[in-house]
Amino acid sequence: MIAIIDYGMGNIHSVQKALESMGAQTLVTNSPLDIKSCDKAVLPGVGAFGDAMAEIKKQKLIPSIKEHIKKNKPFLGICLGMHLLFDSSEESPGIKGLGILKGTINKFQAQNMMKVPHIGWNQLNRVQRTGHRVERECPLLKDIADSSYLYFCHSYYPEPKDKSVIAATTDYLRDFTSIVWKDNIYGVQFHPEKSQSAGLKILENFVKL
Repeated sequence: MIAIIDYGMGNIHSVQKALESMGAQTLVTNSPLDIKSCDKAVLPGVGAFGDAMAEIKKQKLIPSIKEHIKKNKPFLGICLGMHLLFDSSEESPGIKGLGILKGTINKFQAQNMMKVPHIGWNQLNRVQRTGHRVERECPLLKDIADSSYLYFCHSYYPEPKDKSVIAATTDYLRDFTSIVWKDNIYGVQFHPEKSQSAGLKILENFVKL
């Protein structure tokens, strides 16, 4: 069972429909007990970092999210849901994130006629280190072709302190992190539920973990 965490900010039903089309059993919930008891959890999100953290605190979801992750259960943050995993965001100065991954969320700076927010289809590039692929590929990228196109809609991007958590990047205004992976923790900047076959395959890979 996959818990889809409903804190009032996210494409809950489109994420649920996409996961179920990949064979998942899902439960849309804001119950801490449900989050702790489910096998996997997804944190979607659309909106402002500060507002989202306020809702998560109000609904007393932080301990259950951290306990789920501590128990080594797969956890996926989507777009804003990935941002919330980090320490802080330029979008909401002074507001602390979940701090599960170290780093900040930074704002794109528009330049050369390229607009912010970044909206539309863009390519995913696997991270290479010293000229070689990472020894173990991120499980979300199984059977995903190099330079696959995914759908993005965001003005902010993650800047992890630990570069080893970066599983893929995308080029828009700069080379930014578009997938993070650390142990059982996954985060994607794009919207897999809106990304047609490649996005659905990524969700299928998460379902099969």
